[in-house]
Amino acid sequence: MDFSTLLPQIGDLIFTLVSFIVALSIIVGVHEYGHYIVGRWSGIKADAFSIGFGPVLWSRFDKHGTKWQIAAIPFGGYVKFAGDANAASGVDTEVMEATPEAELRHTMHGAPIWARAATVLAGPAFNFIFSIAVFTLLLLVIGVRATPPQVSALYDLPPARYTIAEGDVILGIEGKPFPQEETREYFAALPAKQMLSYRVQRGADELDVMGPQYAPARIGMVQPRSAGEAAGLLEGDVILTANGQKVERFQELIGIVGAADGAPVKLTVWRKGAGEDLEFAIVPRLSDLPTEDNGFEKRWLIGISSSTFFEPTLETPSVKDALGAGVDKTFGVVTGSISALYHLATGQIGRCNLSGAIGIARASGHQAERGLADFIAFLALLSTAVGFINLLPVPMLDGGHLMFHAFEAVTRRKPSDKAMNVMMIMGLTVVLSFMLFGLSNDIFC
Repeated sequence: MDFSTLLPQIGDLIFTLVSFIVALSIIVGVHEYGHYIVGRWSGIKADAFSIGFGPVLWSRFDKHGTKWQIAAIPFGGYVKFAGDANAASGVDTEVMEATPEAELRHTMHGAPIWARAATVLAGPAFNFIFSIAVFTLLLLVIGVRATPPQVSALYDLPPARYTIAEGDVILGIEGKPFPQEETREYFAALPAKQMLSYRVQRGADELDVMGPQYAPARIGMVQPRSAGEAAGLLEGDVILTANGQKVERFQELIGIVGAADGAPVKLTVWRKGAGEDLEFAIVPRLSDLPTEDNGFEKRWLIGISSSTFFEPTLETPSVKDALGAGVDKTFGVVTGSISALYHLATGQIGRCNLSGAIGIARASGHQAERGLADFIAFLALLSTAVGFINLLPVPMLDGGHLMFHAFEAVTRRKPSDKAMNVMMIMGLTVVLSFMLFGLSNDIFC
């Protein structure tokens, strides 16, 4: 066996694992800090704040008496409040009985119901706040596309004579004014030919120039675990033909792949520096795609997305607009998750739409490879997902604890210890089943 061929794979595996641990530690840290700080504000004492489980690698006590620690198993974390028997906030009966009456108020199980509920709710809430803050800051730092779009740089495309240039502001295409918001209908109505007429502003002048399709058959991104990735397609590749048909714009490729109905699609690809056109045979995969009305549609995909023919100039949005976009993005992830779970439970979409730990780890590594901004954006998406999942009304999760608090608020009594134990076992079974379900999808999908 040539071990030198394994070194790159081992390096990729380590990079993926490290990326996953970093992502998970940050998200768990945000979630648990929400529990901790709101608990402290509510008068509940925290005995320990841990990132990871198992043997303690490092620890220190703060002035409030909380032990902050990093443990050896870096897949999660917890806050152990006074009166808790374990990381799942079970009641330590012996400790509670030995606690003086005056100190019970400062335990998790002796505090007023409002304090306990606020402490539980704070974990998911901090995940959502973190996501909104990250999305907002990314928009403020990176910016958004200028409107109307301005050409910052031209991407490499097969040789052709273009008169559009860097710095041009696109005012219209083929005699049609450029829309305030880009729509699929606008670009679908453009003629399917290699060269288009553009009305641009260049300095103080307005000119008519020639340029390529606004969204040519250029690959803007290859999705991980996709047919395109498996075949060896790369970002920046330009698809010339698909099943023998000439492709001028990406929209045409979508139609050809769909018409193949799962049969292999033969692509001829131009790649800068390759010296000659490349040939690929890719088998599309039937996928469930979300629609604008929070539904799903089945489409044959090869796992690539389009780009424009140029890198756009970015401008800094107002804080108000960036914050609004951050809220919309976070809310969209939540509503999309609800829709996906509903359609998954009712059998309207396939089980492979749910990823487990391996899928999340691989996504972490993929986004880290793409750059810091993509990795940070992935953290925001993951944080929203963690916040949403924890709000599900399942014992062992925050939503289950809130359900118990709601029962107590209505009946004026806590659930019995026997009932709590049964429900916690049921909740643990559901959580473990959910994890194994996702893990099996990672392996067999």
